[in-house]
Amino acid sequence: MQQTLSIASVTVAYNAAHILPRQIDALFRQTHPLQEIIVVDNASTDGTAAMLAKNYPQVTVLRMRENLGAAGAWAAGLSYAALKKHHDWVWTFDYDSVPGADSLAKLLGGVGSLNGTQTEVGMVAPMPVHHKTGTYYPPLFWRDGFVRPTAEQMHEPLWFADLVMTSGSLVRREVVETIGLPRADFFMDFVDYEYSLRARAHGYKIAIVPGARLGHEVGNARKVWLPGRSRLWTSYAPWREYYNTRNLAYAGWHLYPSRKTKHFMLKHLARHAGAVLLFSSRKMACIRKMMQGFLDGYRARMGIRFRPDR
Repeated sequence: MQQTLSIASVTVAYNAAHILPRQIDALFRQTHPLQEIIVVDNASTDGTAAMLAKNYPQVTVLRMRENLGAAGAWAAGLSYAALKKHHDWVWTFDYDSVPGADSLAKLLGGVGSLNGTQTEVGMVAPMPVHHKTGTYYPPLFWRDGFVRPTAEQMHEPLWFADLVMTSGSLVRREVVETIGLPRADFFMDFVDYEYSLRARAHGYKIAIVPGARLGHEVGNARKVWLPGRSRLWTSYAPWREYYNTRNLAYAGWHLYPSRKTKHFMLKHLARHAGAVLLFSSRKMACIRKMMQGFLDGYRARMGIRFRPDR
């Protein structure tokens, strides 16, 4: 990695006027400076664009006419940063993630340590951690389903995975030019995993730099207790459960349609449905949307079906 590389950040924001400044301030504090900070305003109605214009006039704002979901907004941001502005790397974020001041420097330093294999790396990811509970959201391996890293792998200074979250990940421009943009028809959920797998299928490696921490929260998360262990439970609205289920079903039956993948997806969704019945405050509404999502994913009925009901 050379200092002459051009790096931009892209943040997908929806009704984020009150929380987004924490991230923008953190981006300006990076010890390795960014050449451009970009926010994709996903048709917010709370004054997000006005807040940015007033407090951060140096930030580039891409205003969407309608809410395209995380998937569509991410695609718009990558298209602008990588394909139009030709930044070498694009650092992508959800609006509620906050990187440490040295996170970008550590991500770049981790890949720089690979010497001759740098060009094989298409994405670089930090270790996201829930800021209230200290629970990690670890990158995963894909073995006809999700496989978590071992404790030993989690403590390695640099390792490689197959699936990473959008937020906090660096994407090389060459990857966008080669494999295209994220799938806007996913709207929400699994879009980052699909993009990761597409990059891997084209021979790109995804490097994990655990020393680069990212404060991150997926939905309204809290710790819940199950027999013998605790886990982090994220409470989603019914519309969000629809996309999560539909896109998983679509992946299992159309993108990676092996018997093992289908079995894993059914087991995974059944466990999640059980957790919804135990912990969700909108149990039956979520279950109905999950059933609808599964049928639509099985039938490959993609696109925007529902928008946030909050």
